Amino acid sequence: MTYSVLPVIMAGGSGTRLWPLSRALYPKQFLVLSGNQSLFQQAHLRLQGLAASDIAVSQPCVVGNEEHRFLVLDQLREVKGDPSSLLLEPAGRNTAPAVTLAALQAVAGGEDPILVITPADQTVTNEHAYTEAVQKAVRAAAEGDIVILGITPDRPETGFGYIRSAAGDAQGVRAVMAFVEKPDLETAKAYVADGGYFWNSGMFVMKASRWLAALAHFRPDIAEATQASFAVRTTDAQFVRPGKDEFKAVPSESVDYAVMEQCPAHPEAGFKVTMVPLDAGWSDLGAWDAVWQVSAHDAQGNAAQGDALFQDSTNTLVHSTSRLVAAVGVDNVVVVETPDAVLVADRSRSQDVKKIVAKLEGQSRTEGTLHRRVHRPWGWYDSIDHGPRFQVKRIMVKPKASLSLQMHHHRAEHWIVVSGTAEVTVGDKVLMLSENQSTYIPLGTVHRLVNPGTIPLEIIEVQSGSYLGEDDIVRYQDNYGRSA
Repeated sequence: MTYSVLPVIMAGGSGTRLWPLSRALYPKQFLVLSGNQSLFQQAHLRLQGLAASDIAVSQPCVVGNEEHRFLVLDQLREVKGDPSSLLLEPAGRNTAPAVTLAALQAVAGGEDPILVITPADQTVTNEHAYTEAVQKAVRAAAEGDIVILGITPDRPETGFGYIRSAAGDAQGVRAVMAFVEKPDLETAKAYVADGGYFWNSGMFVMKASRWLAALAHFRPDIAEATQASFAVRTTDAQFVRPGKDEFKAVPSESVDYAVMEQCPAHPEAGFKVTMVPLDAGWSDLGAWDAVWQVSAHDAQGNAAQGDALFQDSTNTLVHSTSRLVAAVGVDNVVVVETPDAVLVADRSRSQDVKKIVAKLEGQSRTEGTLHRRVHRPWGWYDSIDHGPRFQVKRIMVKPKASLSLQMHHHRAEHWIVVSGTAEVTVGDKVLMLSENQSTYIPLGTVHRLVNPGTIPLEIIEVQSGSYLGEDDIVRYQDNYGRSA
């Protein structure tokens, strides 16, 4: 028998505790924290690696944010992936409705695959152990189990929920006795010593129909409201958009509270929850301290990404993106440098970084939402300088991509081609510009920038005017479905 597996990647998080690298419009799952692949790309590749003689793995279903849809597609293309569907949540409603959308999508064509559900922002260091554990979970799920991956604890951790399990069967699959809330330190030490307690990874394996039945039993309100939203969905290529108003009416709840914790507490319902232990160097990278833990260290316990120098420093993490960072005489510190913000924190307080993000939001500052380099479906722009009545941007347009046909009420623009070829519409004229050539876009003139070539187009844009905000744009035609 061959088991049909549909990977489900949950990619809707914001990752505020990894600020300033993680921002609302470019959150941690899309970051490259080490190596050359993002956490999201790593998750996809791990899931595709589950294929075996008895396991067929399809392209993933991704559940995410409307704002990240082109980012998802771009990152999958980079690793030769192609989503079977991209479910765009109209609003954040926690993980139970998100998983339900994926399950409804999975059964919409009359099939009933085994869902392998994973957050997009986790990492493992032993992929062979990961593959073996998840394949074991797939085979258990084929028998009707709802299976969770339980992380073998290597320390008394107070930041995770725990799973209390029975002894394993011949295949090492354990019955789940109960889910336990985050413990205090002494209780966590007792859990580790016991040997029957595992961290809750947030990774689940089960038939799509099994999840829908369990949710209908324990939380029919979530099941019915999510179904109502899915029933009025619209589809545009790979994008699946549930009904916006209907989805906003769905109760917000986690998978754990809605179903997982209910199953062992109510065995009479008949939903068997089992656990497969996972000892694969797992981390949820929930804060900078976790990044330090999984990083390579020097003899003094320091970890670095980017251009960093240490002098008389210990147990410190430096993450530099654009310049040299030097750390002298510090211990147990996190330093994260980006072009527009720098974080310095006690490593033991790294969970509190989210409070800084909350302050930025409270002050209506953009540093919590956007990087200086802003990604767009056609490429990116980097605001490299600004002052009263002017702004300078570096713009990259992907091959064959195009900005919208647009107009600005309050600013004029000068464009200088640095590399590649630009097709420029200015009013009723169309110009072809190559390296070192330039043009001028007067205020109020309809214009467009296209890259007709096969290599990236880079230009320098100099804006001048009384107002330079990104909302000063009128779009007349757009390839990406944007209206503003």
